[in-house]
Amino acid sequence: MCSIGIAQSVGAFMFESWASPADWAWGLPLIVVTVLVHVIGLVGVRRVALRMWSRTILRGHPTIAFVTVVGSTTLLATSLHAIEATIWATAYRSIGALPDYRSAMLYSLNAMTSYGHTSLQLEDRWHLMGAIQALNGSLLFGLSTAFLFGIIARVFSSFDDRHEHGVK
Repeated sequence: MCSIGIAQSVGAFMFESWASPADWAWGLPLIVVTVLVHVIGLVGVRRVALRMWSRTILRGHPTIAFVTVVGSTTLLATSLHAIEATIWATAYRSIGALPDYRSAMLYSLNAMTSYGHTSLQLEDRWHLMGAIQALNGSLLFGLSTAFLFGIIARVFSSFDDRHEHGVK
C-alpha cells in the first residue's frame, strides 16, 4: 500500500515538473545555443590568449605576460557570459515574460549567476524557465572555470619550460 502511494507521488511530481512544456521548449534550445556560443567563443579566446602569451613572453616579461593573458582571458570569457545573458533576455522579451529589456537583462543575469538579489519575477507561467536558465548558468560557468584553469596551466607550463632551459 505504501509503495503505491509513493509511486503515485513520484509520478505526480514528475508530471508537475514537466507540466510546463513551453518552458522546456524555449529553455532547452537556449541551453544548446548558449553552450555552442560559449564553446566557439572560448576557442577564439584561446587563440588570442596563446598569441598574446607568445608575443609578450618573447620580450622577456613573464609576469607581465601572465597578468595580461589571464586578465584578457577573463574579460573575454565574461563578455561571452554577457552575450549569453542577452540571448536569454531577448527570449524573455520575445515571449512577454518581462515588461522591458532592462528588466529582462537584469533578470537574466540574476538567473544565470544564481545571484537572485532582485525582486523581478517572470510571469507565473514562465517561472520554470528561470530555473532552466540557472541550470544553463551552472554549465557555462563550469566551462569558463575549466577553460581558465587550462589557460593558466598552459601558461605556467610554458613558463616552467622556459625557466628549465635557462630562458628569461
